[in-house]
Order: sequence, then structure tokens, then C-alpha cells
Amino acid sequence: MTLYVDPPAWPGHGRLWSHLVSDASYDELHAFAARLGLPRRAFDGDHYDLPERRYADAVAAGAVEVSSREVVRLLRESGLRRPKGRAQRRNS
Repeated sequence: MTLYVDPPAWPGHGRLWSHLVSDASYDELHAFAARLGLPRRAFDGDHYDLPERRYADAVAAGAVEVSSREVVRLLRESGLRRPKGRAQRRNS
């Protein structure tokens, strides 16, 4: 089981955000996020939005640090990438 997280570089709501992804399954991603205590509403179609203050927690729990470009590559190669605007974004 491997999860990946990019650096907190994405601004929103007065803070910076990271993306937490799996290259294997959404079930794996949801389980990891639940262990971190992330709310399901943080799931954004194919990744979790992770606030900067939780970045170290994700890494300590086993997420592998990768670049933002690598996050996209991993999602595409795994078949888990969901382009913005697809139906059921938050329900998977």
C-alpha cells in the first residue's frame, strides 16, 4: 500500500494545500485518509485536499513525498485520474 502527497503549494481559503493520492485504489485512499482523520468532504474526485498543517502527519503515516507533476503522472498511469467536471466527483 503506497500513498503519495505533493508539497503544500496550492492556495485556497487562506492556506496552502497538498494533494493526497493512491496509485492503487480509492478504497486504499479513503482508508488512509480516515486514519489521518480527514473528513470525506476533503475528497475531490481522485485525491484528498490536505491542508499544509497536516502534511507532516501524512508523511509520518507513510505517504511518500512526490512532486505535483508526479502526483498527476501516478493518477494517470493507475487509471484513477478523474478530470474536473466528471459526474460523481465526491461520491466515489
